[in-house]
Amino acid sequence: MSKQPNYYKQIIQVLDRLHKAHPKYNMGKHLSTALDESNLWGIADRELLFALQKYEIELNMDFNHTDDEEIDEIIKNGMNLGRMFFEEEED
Repeated sequence: MSKQPNYYKQIIQVLDRLHKAHPKYNMGKHLSTALDESNLWGIADRELLFALQKYEIELNMDFNHTDDEEIDEIIKNGMNLGRMFFEEEED
């Protein structure tokens, strides 16, 4: 017989990691952003855990670009998006 996962403890662990990694964000901001301001009243622990884990991954992937060359490349690519999509459609 397999042991049931303890979603409550896992939720607390994710919230603790978020607090350590982003101490300027309050818990309300984490929960609101992770749940896209959904109603918390009826959400299952499993769903809450999944939303928090997804949010944590997205937050960790979002980082500041400090290299000026990298920023210039991003801007240049953004300005050429229309042409890039047009070239893909022709292929």
